[in-house]
Amino acid sequence: MNTDRQTRDNLWTLITPPTVWALHFLVSYVLAAYACAPNVQVFETIGGARIAIAGVTLVALILIGAVFRRALHEWRTEGGSGFHNDEDSGAGRERFLEFSTVLLAALSFVSVLFVALPVLINADCR
Repeated sequence: MNTDRQTRDNLWTLITPPTVWALHFLVSYVLAAYACAPNVQVFETIGGARIAIAGVTLVALILIGAVFRRALHEWRTEGGSGFHNDEDSGAGRERFLEFSTVLLAALSFVSVLFVALPVLINADCR
C-alpha cells in the first residue's frame, strides 16, 4: 500500500468537524441570549438573531460538508474503503483517520442541524 498521498490526514482533520459544531453551538446560543436578555417583553420577536444564526448555521454546514466530502473521497479512493484497519502500517492508520473523520463529520452535521432547530421553531424569547 502506497502511503504517498495527495493529502495527509492527522488529528487536526479529525477534530475539525466537532470543533466547528462546538463553535456553532457557542455562537448560536450567545446570539440568542443577547437577543433575549435585554427584552422585558417575552413575546418580542428575535428576527435579527434568527437570520444571524441561520447564516452561522449555513457556514458551519458548508465547512463540515467540505471536510466530510474530502475525507469520504480519500477513504473511498485510497485503499478500497475497507472497514478492516488491522494493518500496522501508515496506510492502515491513514484509512482509520479518514473513516473516523467521515463518522465525526456526519455526527457534527446532524448536531449542527439540531442546534439550529430551536431557532426554526421559536420566533420569540419564550
